Amino acid sequence: MTSTEYRRFCSEMITSLVNEAQENHLHAVDERAWDSPFIGVARGDDPLFAEYKEIIGAVHWTPAEAFLLAYPESAVAAEELRVVSWVLPQTEATRADQRLETEFPAKRWIFSRHYGELFNEWLRIRVRDEFIRMGLKALAPTLLPFWAYRQTPQAGICSNWSERHAAYAAGLGTFGLSDGLITEAGKAVRVGSVIVAANIEVTPRRASSHTANCLFYARGTCGACIKRCPVAAISLAGHDKKACHNYIRQVTAPYAKQISGQEVTPCGLCQVRIPCEHRKPL
Repeated sequence: MTSTEYRRFCSEMITSLVNEAQENHLHAVDERAWDSPFIGVARGDDPLFAEYKEIIGAVHWTPAEAFLLAYPESAVAAEELRVVSWVLPQTEATRADQRLETEFPAKRWIFSRHYGELFNEWLRIRVRDEFIRMGLKALAPTLLPFWAYRQTPQAGICSNWSERHAAYAAGLGTFGLSDGLITEAGKAVRVGSVIVAANIEVTPRRASSHTANCLFYARGTCGACIKRCPVAAISLAGHDKKACHNYIRQVTAPYAKQISGQEVTPCGLCQVRIPCEHRKPL
């Protein structure tokens, strides 16, 4: 395939899986978990991935580092790798329920966090395995046994591979005041990615900066997400990751277990009832 044909194949494959697979389901509610996805592709040697090691910390993998963990015997140059990233938008029904909440996540949102992310894991595996079936080497970074949450001086709580930062590199959105990714489908989304050794056409990043889609950073207006956080973990200074983490682990996670019976960590109140809920406001 040419690089453009590979790009078209990726888009059609992922879109078909999201829109047609029975696994894309909330289970506890008889409806789909996610709307139709957005797909982007970044080069494995994009300078951003080296910058992430400075911004997030040395523990954050470059695509080449993640690839070597999955294929330790394979010497593949970073420029031969591609990061295929996707955005899964929340449905209107899930967002509508979540808009009504001010302290705890809505039931649909809880089910989306659990069953929706299980689907996202299934999607990572299916996309990875489809590339492998084609004779290509591929991996899903967050499914590697070495993936874990870490603590760094630069970013505090973080992980070896950030799906949001991969999506930004792939031209799928920019960051907002709450650290959420503001995409063409807004901020009420989840994201996933795989790394593959293939010459796939890259998606250009058209944003003027890494915060270009956020009304607060672009125009000094909005700040609606500040009012949506029940523990003031968002302010004009940005996102207090520790306060956010503690609220989720100590308050919303136990609540979600009562509702769903599952070990799940939802909140997402700051992702709805804001101008960037389901669209790019600029």
